[in-house]
Amino acid sequence: MRLVVFDIDGTLVDSQANIVACMREAFLWNGLPPPEPAAIRRIVGLAMPEAVRTLLGREDAALIERIIDHYREAFRARVSRPGFRETLFPGAREVLKTLDEAGHLLGIATGKSLAGVRRFLRDFGLERHFVTIQTADRHPSKPHPAMVLAAMAEAGVAPEHTLVVGDTVYDVKMARAARALPVGVSWGNHPPTELARAGAAHILTDFAQLPELMAA
Repeated sequence: MRLVVFDIDGTLVDSQANIVACMREAFLWNGLPPPEPAAIRRIVGLAMPEAVRTLLGREDAALIERIIDHYREAFRARVSRPGFRETLFPGAREVLKTLDEAGHLLGIATGKSLAGVRRFLRDFGLERHFVTIQTADRHPSKPHPAMVLAAMAEAGVAPEHTLVVGDTVYDVKMARAARALPVGVSWGNHPPTELARAGAAHILTDFAQLPELMAA
């Protein structure tokens, strides 16, 4: 038995366009020039305060909180639109089902809030797959290893039997800090070359490669 801990945004679900649009709106609402899309993609995966602080380029607690509030307001408005639907990356649903049926334990470690994770799981009908859910509103931001350490503790699985699958260098560094195996994906917010430099042991170009990797 192994534990596989998945990131969400950029790994399981293609949420990039929505994150970029909402963050730009939040900066505009506060009278600030909106960050470039490339800059926003760089901070996906961080806890929201750390992400906004990085984009803002300075410490201003009150302003950061206002931007976060406006980001969440923009996101709530977007998801409430009729017909709104984010898209799972090809093969994501199938690989979760395959690993679950093979007896592996599945977890989540994400920069989303717990409420955001619950919405994601509900929208895609994935609630039954995950035995442990770790979020940024209960732990330090990635790349701190707290989320992976908590997932391993809850699942009762040792680091040498744990994989962390993510799309950013924050996921890779988090996995390495927790002594788990870091597995990158090629379709997310950070390019494969950066994931490799950060220490990814493997980089998936197709979700179907994950069960094969675990069987090797």
